[in-house]
Order: sequence, then structure tokens, then C-alpha cells
Amino acid sequence: MPAFDLPIDALRAHRSSVPEPAGFDEFWSSTIASSRELGFVPTAEPVSTGLTVVDTFDVVFSGYDGEPVRAWLHRPVGADGTNPVVVRYVGYNCGRALPHMVPPLVLAGYSVLTMDNRGQGAVAGYTSDTSDTGGLRRVLGGHVTRGIESKESYYYRRLYTDAVLAVDAARALAGDGTADVVVSGVSQGGGIALAVAGLADGVTAALIDVPFLSDVPRALDLVSTVPYGEISTVLATYPADAADALEVLSWFDGVHLARRASAPAIFSVGLMDDVCPPSTVYAAFNAYGGRKEIHEYPYAGHEGGGFFHEAVQLAWLAQQREAGVGSRDRLVSDAGL
Repeated sequence: MPAFDLPIDALRAHRSSVPEPAGFDEFWSSTIASSRELGFVPTAEPVSTGLTVVDTFDVVFSGYDGEPVRAWLHRPVGADGTNPVVVRYVGYNCGRALPHMVPPLVLAGYSVLTMDNRGQGAVAGYTSDTSDTGGLRRVLGGHVTRGIESKESYYYRRLYTDAVLAVDAARALAGDGTADVVVSGVSQGGGIALAVAGLADGVTAALIDVPFLSDVPRALDLVSTVPYGEISTVLATYPADAADALEVLSWFDGVHLARRASAPAIFSVGLMDDVCPPSTVYAAFNAYGGRKEIHEYPYAGHEGGGFFHEAVQLAWLAQQREAGVGSRDRLVSDAGL
């Protein structure tokens, strides 16, 4: 895929023009608060995987509207719960996957809670065990259009709320409820991590790779690949409802959520990405409210930095820990990088 977006200097300066809906904060605070009121204590059952250096637990926690959401918790053998926890969000059409599929961060000493995506799990190996209960109209083959008739019924209201409450669950499962929590994800997972950084209290750091659902109208102008192409299909099929659908999407746009984030963050972008166009990633990055850095991969597509960027993230997190204080090697948001 050749470079198709703005020149690099224009990318670095790009700002989204998506208007922020009035009442944005109230909508999200009330959504999350009402789901917390219906919540239950998370459970974690040990699972045998054949791995000898990692302990794995089948987690059930309380998500949107008190509905059960599944996750895998992977911990280094012998971890006592005081090590930092990474809450990991996965990509479009993916679920939490199989229990032996361990993220590299576990081998670096972190506990990792990988959240299931409700109603997804159509990619081989990345299976899901969490159902979605709402908003079944106008799907037309994709989750990104599910419930798009209103902000109350839209799929990502449920998914983002699940993701915020996964942070609560990670802290609860760590023991005393005060564990440092990092959020992480790629593509859809990156968009979710971005949303959680803006919506959850006390996130300590964010690993945000090629995030989906930022500067959405621009993405629709640039690409027709899945998932954005699924939105375009709906807008073409129901043209009289297009303006209303775009207004619904603005309540979930990562640009608005990024402004509310305060944790230090590391982003990645592939400059030939025809799934999440580079300018939409920069729109989120430039709006981000916390300390931030972005790593550009000029010849990469939607894989972004891939395995190369994983190494960058490991070094970045190590710097964060070295900048911390106290017996728990806390990750701190005012770390000088």
C-alpha cells in the first residue's frame, strides 16, 4: 500500500474538526456509574494450560449493565499481586483467544488481563466467550454498525463500559485494589485503550497502537476497508439517516476521549495504514491530554510497528518503572521521559 494520506509535516499538525456533543461527560459518567451500581465481585478460576512459567485464570467480571464479561488473567508464576497489571484490549472481530496465548508482557513480569470483546470472536484462535445483548439492527456484517440508531443503543457504549470496568476488575483481582494499571491495545484494541485512558480513574500508562474510531468522518473519506467500510455501507444504504449516524459516532470518537486522558502514553502509527489512516491516529495523538510520544513506521500498514514496536514498549515501560518511587516500583504519570 503506497502512502496516501497527508505529507508527514501535515500529519504531525493535523487536528480533527469533529464537534464534541453537548453533555458528553454526563453521558459517559452516568453510563459507567449505573453499570458499577449493578456490578458484582469478579471471580478468577485457575486454568491448566501446560505453561510452566505462567499462571492462567479464567476471569468473569461485571461489565455494562451488570452483564458478565470474560477475560484471561496471566501472571508470572510466583507473582504476589503487587506487580503492575496491563489490561489488554484486542482487535476487531477478535475475542480473548485461547488460554495458552500469552502476551509477551507477562514474560517481562507484568500481570496481563485480556478482556473478551462481547459478541465478537470471529478470527480463528481469537475466540470469544461473552455474548452481546443489545442493538441488533443495521449490523450489515459488522459490529461497528450495531445499534447505531442512537448513542444509548450503540455497541461501543457497551464495549467501552466493559473496558473501563475491566480496570476495576484488574485492581480487585490484584488484592488490595491499588495496583498500578496500564491499558494496552492495537487497532480496535488501541481505540478501546484510548477511550479507557480518558474515562477511567487512575490509569497509570497507556500503550495505544494504530487506534480505531478516531476522527471518524475523515477515516470514512479516506478508506473503504473493514471496519470503516461497514459504516460507509450503512450510510449508503440509509442515506436519510447518515447525519444522525455520524452524530451518534461522535459520542464515541477517540479524539474527544483523548482530551480527557492524563496518563503518559506511547502511540504508534503506520504511515501506509489503509485501515486506520495515519491522519486519524495523529488526530487522537494531538488531542491526547497526558504526556505522550508517538513512533512512526513510514513503510508499515495496519501492523504499525508490530514486533519492533513491542520492543519499544517494553523499554518505555521499564523507563516508567525506573522513574517511580516506593517499594512497589509504581508507574507514575509525572515520569520524565
